[in-house]
Amino acid sequence: MKIALAQINQTIGDFQKNTQKICSYLERARNQDADLVIFPELAVTGYPPKDFLDIPSFIDENLKALNHVVNHVSGISAIVGFVDRNKRRHGKLVHNAAAFIQDRKIISVHHKSLLPTYDVFDECRYFEPAHQISPVKCKDYMLGISICEDMWNDEGFWTRPLYERDPIENLISQGANVLINISSSPFAVGKHDKIRLRLLTHAVMKHKVPFVYVNQVGGNDDLVFDGNSVALNAQGSLIAQAAAFQEDLVVVDIKSPSVQIQPRTYSDIETVHMALIAGLRDYVIKCGFQKVIIGLSGGIDSAVTAALAAESLGKENVIGALMPSQFSSQGSIDDSVALSHNLGITYEVIPIQEIFATCRKTLEVEFKGTSFGIAEENLQARIRGNILMALSNKYGYLVLTTGNKSELAVGYCTLYGDMSGGLALISDVPKTMVYELARYINREKEIIPHNSLTKPPSAELRPNQCDQDSLPPYNVLDGILKAYVEDTRGIDEIIQMGFDEKVVREIIRKVNRNEYKRRQAAPGIKVTSRAFGSGRRMPIAHNFMCS
Repeated sequence: MKIALAQINQTIGDFQKNTQKICSYLERARNQDADLVIFPELAVTGYPPKDFLDIPSFIDENLKALNHVVNHVSGISAIVGFVDRNKRRHGKLVHNAAAFIQDRKIISVHHKSLLPTYDVFDECRYFEPAHQISPVKCKDYMLGISICEDMWNDEGFWTRPLYERDPIENLISQGANVLINISSSPFAVGKHDKIRLRLLTHAVMKHKVPFVYVNQVGGNDDLVFDGNSVALNAQGSLIAQAAAFQEDLVVVDIKSPSVQIQPRTYSDIETVHMALIAGLRDYVIKCGFQKVIIGLSGGIDSAVTAALAAESLGKENVIGALMPSQFSSQGSIDDSVALSHNLGITYEVIPIQEIFATCRKTLEVEFKGTSFGIAEENLQARIRGNILMALSNKYGYLVLTTGNKSELAVGYCTLYGDMSGGLALISDVPKTMVYELARYINREKEIIPHNSLTKPPSAELRPNQCDQDSLPPYNVLDGILKAYVEDTRGIDEIIQMGFDEKVVREIIRKVNRNEYKRRQAAPGIKVTSRAFGSGRRMPIAHNFMCS
């Protein structure tokens, strides 16, 4: 049986374009003599639809769109993700579902059993779990159709499974001899090679049946989906793999077990680079923008943000704004200009010295008797933020903020200043990874000026300022942050990893006390195992220090 893996990029709620795309891929698969074409989880609606699922008309439009797809399924079978109504008198109103379609008819509907409520997922909020599951016959095979999380609960793979039941085991026990999983599995660095592919291989080796996995691709808000759809034969060998971070259609014959391919492998920094480019492109396009504007400081963060934007959107759609003050070094200005020339982007120079002087003059009575400090430093950042937002309002640009995860974690950023903007592109990228990205961007030629890579990081808001005046070295800071934020380790555990106790306690104190800033930050693109935002939900007001 020839199976087509239709790895598509949907827009949430754009039923017309989503169904057009599904029908287009149906036709392409049929033209390649596929017997079955498989689409991702919630292919009709896009993922994640969130509270749109509470709106009856959204469910109605989704069902109309599915019917449109059904009418195009002839000469081929299809599996399509959609939202189904719960026909029982109790429970949530809808199911996360997959329709198995043949000859312009829905032959069977398969509901998602396991509904994740961790990290960025909140599916119990909306969906009723499956009340029963069973395979369906297609040609000479019994297809065990599952949806995303349903394949993530093998007790032989996990030390502590999250759920009491295993839908894959259930399908196998009912005679399934081909496993199929449709997914909307977000990207995190290392996830595909180190977890997802290992999990699929484990299931195949355990059950001795082929496994076809189809994941969506592209960005929706803070999530990026990497695709990487795969098929494995009954011996556990990879026989098909779709592209990473690109739409793709791959046709594989699961009856030809001798056909094997080598998995496409990428370094971690390559995948982060691809994820940020894809996430930015889709955020800009799906939100209706065309151009972005970035405040260029001459530092590594704004340089990496601008380079990513130019590659993602095209140099003609990126504008740099240089806003020097009396504390800006000539070297930083020169580095910003050099970067703009290297990227081929337009840039404007808008000095802020006079505005800053006017603000200080306006506040001189209120500030009388105080020395220059945080208030004056933040004034400069807020002046720059206001200028960027004014240009955004005037010309319709999307402002990209340039803060990294390390800064956001400890509050080394200014509300309504450098945090002002529509997308925080690298807000889930630790500072040490920002340098890795810069070196990757410069892998063939110098794009980011050498000075931006080598000079000590500085906000340049006061004379001779340096990040390390307020923070430990970034390799130390990022190690502590990963342990605390991503791995949820306590203070004692982190100290036992070799970090200084005083530094650990101070960093965790800063992380905890700056939750109020992060709650007001622009959305960012998730690339690590746990990002600030929907994947990490902490109270602002509390008095807990985890030991």
